[in-house]
Amino acid sequence: MIVYPLWHVGHHNEAGDGGSTVHVDASGVFCDESDGDDVKLLGIYSTVERVEERIRQARLLPGFRDEPECFYFDARDLDEDAWAEGFVRVPPGE
Repeated sequence: MIVYPLWHVGHHNEAGDGGSTVHVDASGVFCDESDGDDVKLLGIYSTVERVEERIRQARLLPGFRDEPECFYFDARDLDEDAWAEGFVRVPPGE
């Protein structure tokens, strides 16, 4: 079964000499939690249509409406493992 987790990124990062916040880059919604970005899981949905409806609703709410392009989702197989090989912590500044 395919499910669709829906996320929103609240950005707090600063980029470049101009100090402007990066919301979306070439690969999609930009996220850097180590720089203060706040990632929220809005829900896990059974169809893309339900995801799109939830995005429409959320864009009317405080916080979410401030960054209306910062939602992202992808298709995932239910009961599929993530982080199956673990992870490595990278200390700040490295």
